[in-house]
Amino acid sequence: MSTKLQVSALCFALGLLVFDARAQAVGSSEVGTARSVEFGKVRRVLSVTIQNDSRGVGTATGAALGGIAGSTIGGGRRANTAGAVAGAVAGGAIGNRVSRGAQSGIEITVELESGRTIAVTQEGSVHDFRVGDRVQVASDGRTSRVTR
Repeated sequence: MSTKLQVSALCFALGLLVFDARAQAVGSSEVGTARSVEFGKVRRVLSVTIQNDSRGVGTATGAALGGIAGSTIGGGRRANTAGAVAGAVAGGAIGNRVSRGAQSGIEITVELESGRTIAVTQEGSVHDFRVGDRVQVASDGRTSRVTR
């Protein structure tokens, strides 16, 4: 392959990576729904930790699956019971850890052109926005998202 072709292929691949990095994920429930849009300026960006809101679902699911898997261990009734208990405990611990997973996020305070000031918490990094950036805030009345 010629050097010119290799450079062109590399530039194309890098372009796809940059394009993909700017894409924002949206939930399937947001597709086709109307959202109001307001514009404003960023007044503050704060790093936050977003914790999972599921309360015990991961623990219960992990315990149930662990108990079922553990009950198949061993060749007798006592061994199956002991395996089920051990599997439930291990599965519950793993499920609890998974459901408590936290992710990095940001709280963006925006002064809207209407004069109101709002704060929106969303996934992202403090490097995504700077104080003074002109942004748009899209909202469906329950959830909002800030974009540049």
